[in-house]
Amino acid sequence: MTAELVRGQNHTLPQTRLEIRVSAGCPVVAGATLGDEHGTVRGTEWVAHPGSPRLPGLEVSRQAAADHRLAVDLDALPGAVHRVTVLLALPTGAGHPARFGAVAAPFVAVTGLDGTEIATFTLIGLDTESAVAALELYRRQGAWKVRAVGQGYAAGLAGMLADQGLDRAAELAASIQDAVASGLARSVAPPPPRAPEGERVRHPAGPAPAPADPAPPRPGSEPVGGPTTAPAPGATTGTAPGAAAPGAAAAGNAAPGTAGGGPIDYAHPRRQTSAPPPPPPTAPSAAPGQPAPPVAGDATGWSMDERLYNQIWGMFEDLARAVAAYRSAVDFAESRMEQELDRALSDPRHRLGGAGDLARERARDKCQDLTARAREVLDRDLSQLAAESAVVEPALPAPYAGWDNPVWHGYRVPMELPMALRLGDLHLPERTDLRIPLLVRLPLERGVWIDSGRTASEAAAATGGDRLRRLAMDTAVTLAARLLAVYPANEFSVHVIDPAGAAAGALAPLTGAGVLAAPPASGAGGVSAVLAHLTRRVDLVQMAVRAGAADSLPPDLDTGEHLLIVNDFPHGFDDRAVTQLRYLADEGPAVGVHLLMVADREDARDYGPVLDPLWRSLLRVTPVADDHLVDPWVGHAWTYEPCRVPEGSRVLEQVLALVAAARRADPR
Repeated sequence: MTAELVRGQNHTLPQTRLEIRVSAGCPVVAGATLGDEHGTVRGTEWVAHPGSPRLPGLEVSRQAAADHRLAVDLDALPGAVHRVTVLLALPTGAGHPARFGAVAAPFVAVTGLDGTEIATFTLIGLDTESAVAALELYRRQGAWKVRAVGQGYAAGLAGMLADQGLDRAAELAASIQDAVASGLARSVAPPPPRAPEGERVRHPAGPAPAPADPAPPRPGSEPVGGPTTAPAPGATTGTAPGAAAPGAAAAGNAAPGTAGGGPIDYAHPRRQTSAPPPPPPTAPSAAPGQPAPPVAGDATGWSMDERLYNQIWGMFEDLARAVAAYRSAVDFAESRMEQELDRALSDPRHRLGGAGDLARERARDKCQDLTARAREVLDRDLSQLAAESAVVEPALPAPYAGWDNPVWHGYRVPMELPMALRLGDLHLPERTDLRIPLLVRLPLERGVWIDSGRTASEAAAATGGDRLRRLAMDTAVTLAARLLAVYPANEFSVHVIDPAGAAAGALAPLTGAGVLAAPPASGAGGVSAVLAHLTRRVDLVQMAVRAGAADSLPPDLDTGEHLLIVNDFPHGFDDRAVTQLRYLADEGPAVGVHLLMVADREDARDYGPVLDPLWRSLLRVTPVADDHLVDPWVGHAWTYEPCRVPEGSRVLEQVLALVAAARRADPR
C-alpha cells in the first residue's frame, strides 16, 4: 500500500534499492546530498548534481527536466552516510520561473525497481523559494526510512547547501547552474496541454502532470488533499481538495499560522489495473455550437462508483483551473492599468489640461474590458460545471452523497467496501453555490482532526466556545456514522475516549443505537484501557504481517477496521498516553486503526513541539466553514463545510438503526 506523506511524516522503507521519481510542471534541477549522523554534508564529493551525477549508491539526472528518475542503492552508500536528501531547484536565467510559487506543485514518489510506489509527497505551500529539500532517506536503528521535508529556500541552491553545512556552497551552486545551462537544450519538454473540452477523457489527476497510467491517477487537495489516491477527492492513483479532491484536500493540514506548517494537499492513489476500464456512457448529442449535455459517470472506471469518483475529481480540477485563469487575467488587467497610469503621470505633457485625465480613463476602461471578458469566460465555464454538478449529485451512491440526498432513505447495509467517503463540500468565492464533494479514499490512509479551537479562523472566533465544541463533536459523530454505514456489518468498530464525559449529548445517536464497540471511556483509567487495547492490536497485526503468519493471531482479535474518537485532548492524557496516541496515528492506519481527534490545538501547547508530528499527520477539518484547504494544481484556498444532517431530519437515527440491526444479525 502506498503511503501518501505530508510534510514531516515518515515511512519505513521495505527495500534498499529504490527509484525516486520527480514530476513537475516545468524543467527543474534534481540532485541529492549525503549527510552524516548530524545531517552535515562533509564536502562537494557528497553532492550528486547534473555536473557530477554519480556517487557510490546514488545517481541523479544530468540535466534539468520536467520529469526525473533518481537511482538509490542504500546498501552501497558509504558507511558514514546516515541521510540522503533529495533537492530540487529551478534553473536560473531568462525564460525560467524564478520561484516555485509560480509553477505547479512538484510531486515526488519513492518506488521499488519494479515501479511499485512506496511513498509519495506533493510539495505544496511554496512561494518565493527557488530551491527545496523535497524528502530525505535516513537511517534509524539500522533501518532506513523516508521523511517528507518540503523545506524551501528563497536563497536558492546556495542557501540550501549552506544550511546543510557545506563549505563554499555558493561556488558549488554556481557550478551546478552552469552545468544545467549547458544541458538545457536536451531537457525533457513539459507534458502537452490538455485536450480541448469535449475531446478529452478525464482521468483522476495527480499532483503534477505525468504520463498516463494503466489506471486513473488525490485530491491532493494536501489541500484538500483532496479529492486523493484516488484523491479527496487522496493518495496515488487519482486525489482533492486531496484532497484535496473532492476529495482531496486538501492537506492533515495544520492550522494557519501554527508550527505545523501550511495547508496540506491530497494525492490521488494510483489504481493498478491489467486492462483499460470500460468506456463511459455516451452523452446525448448537443445542438451545433453548444456543449454536450452532462452525463453522470462520464469518466473512466471499472464501475459506476469509480466513474463518478473520477468525474468528481475532474470537476474539481476544472473548477480550480478555470478560476485560476480568471484570477490571472484580472491580475494582468490591473497590472497593465497600473503601468499605463504610471506612464501617464510621468509624462509632462499630461500634467496640464485634460490629457492626463483622458489617459487615466482609457487605462481604466481597458482594465474593465479585460476583466469583463475574463468574467464572461469564467461564467460560461462555471455554468457548465454547475449543470454537470446538478446531474452528478443526484446520481451519487450513499458514501458520496450528502445527508440530504434521497439515496439515504433507501439505505441498505452494504456487502462490500466502497471506494471513497464524503467528508464535506468545497467551494470558491467566485461561485459559492457550486460545491465539489470532498472525498477521501477508503480504507482511510490518515486520521482526521476536527479543530474545535476558536483561534483557528475568523469563523471559529465568531462562534461561542461551547457551541464550537458541540459542533465539532457533532461533526465527529456524523462522520463515524457514515463510516459505520458504508462498511459491511461488523467490519468497522468505533471506540470513544471522552475523559470528562463532556460529549454525552453529542454521542447520543451512537450510544442510543448501540453501535459503539464499548461505552465511551472516561477518566484516566478509561483512556489507558482503550489505548492499551488498540496498541496491542496494532502490535499483533504488524508482527503477523511482517512474519507472514496471519493464522497465528489470537482468535479473539478483531481484525476489522477500527476508529478511535478522542474528545477534549489532552484532558485525561499523561505522557504515556500521549506516546501511545502518537503511535496509533503513525502506525495504526496501515493495519486498520484510524484516529479521529476533536481538539483545540491551543489546549495542547504545554507539550510544545512534541505533538507537531501528530497534528501534521492528520487531515484537519473544521466544524464551521473555513478556507484552509488547498488544491494540488494552483493552490487556491478552498472553503470547506462539513456534511450536516438537515434540521429536523431523522435520517441519521434511521441509518444507525439499520446498522445496529445488521450487526446483531451477523455477530462475529
